[in-house]
Amino acid sequence: MTSSPLPRILRRRGEPEYPTFLELFFDLVYIFMLSRLAAGFAQDLSLRGAAQTAVLLMAAWWVWVLTAWLTDLFNPRLPIIQATVLAVMLGTLLMAIAVPEAFGRYGWLFVAAYFGIHLVRDAVLIPGTRVNPPIQARSIRVFFWFGVTATPWVAGVFVEGTTRLLLWALAVAIDLGSARLGWPTPRMGRTELASQIFTGTHLSERHRAIFIIALGELVLTTGRGLSLSEFQAGQTMASALGFGSAVLLFLLYFHRVRQLLAPPNVTVVERVRPGTSTSYSHLVMVAGVLVVSTSISLVTERPFGPTPASWAAVILGGPALFLLGSALFDAVVTGRLLWSRALGVVVLGGLAPAGAQLPPLAAQVVANLVLLLILVGETWAPRLRLFGATAPAR
Repeated sequence: MTSSPLPRILRRRGEPEYPTFLELFFDLVYIFMLSRLAAGFAQDLSLRGAAQTAVLLMAAWWVWVLTAWLTDLFNPRLPIIQATVLAVMLGTLLMAIAVPEAFGRYGWLFVAAYFGIHLVRDAVLIPGTRVNPPIQARSIRVFFWFGVTATPWVAGVFVEGTTRLLLWALAVAIDLGSARLGWPTPRMGRTELASQIFTGTHLSERHRAIFIIALGELVLTTGRGLSLSEFQAGQTMASALGFGSAVLLFLLYFHRVRQLLAPPNVTVVERVRPGTSTSYSHLVMVAGVLVVSTSISLVTERPFGPTPASWAAVILGGPALFLLGSALFDAVVTGRLLWSRALGVVVLGGLAPAGAQLPPLAAQVVANLVLLLILVGETWAPRLRLFGATAPAR
């Protein structure tokens, strides 16, 4: 990475690239975070509620991404790095606690925890890399951009309603966007987008782990709904569909990831531009799972009767978001569009008006059927092509 001597704090090439137990332990707090976000969204299915949930999710995601990059670049077995990860975990827990009232009385707690996380991390990394200026410069650039976003984040605490939403949306957009540009900083330039700063295998495993965490929250929602339903027929069917959704999302994700991230494709995510794009496409997939979890809680609560338009949008929009994110991920790694998933997004969008005419349980069946057809098509199409190619030879 650089000709300067590596400080002990950095992860060295050749060290184990798979996540440590501490990293997996850190991910557990995101079950609580995603659960709070899904529950809050279920209580307010308006466009405003969707925008607020998106802003909070992106802030939480940015904390996770920077922590994944932290343990990717720095040695996660050092006590100072482990203590930093645990401090970030505590801050994330506080953010999750504040989520239901983040746009109300606990806005200050959400912002304080968010910035406390970044201050603790940079207070460790900037001094810890002083013998390696190129590495230290990256942390300084990140710290500079958090200083830029401090104004809208803090200003949002002192206002309410739409103004807070707009200020925080601007702040989180700058947080994520500055990374996409390599954190350009006055007098220091930016991190080159083509430079290799990630460990492909480790970062890929971290993304898989957070997606499993999102599925875990979906299973939790399904089980909680069933346990409170006293096993009534409609609620039991809704819970079964929720479990089916989790299985389908799991199969669709890992069926494709297993193909895409086989060597040498895994080295693609080592560079800045595709590495950040991979993280952002996973954000869209996790958001899709979160919306599916929201829909399952709604359908379990009332499986029959009319389906409001907002319910239909959530029931069909969750799978569509997941498919969109997976198509973006595919495009980042291969440079090509996965047409089966892009078509699935179009089909689900086209079915939204019809979904509003069905009972919630039936709309959920339709959403699962679309996912199932995509899975079957992607699984069997290569086999049919192979059979067609070998048949003439026989």
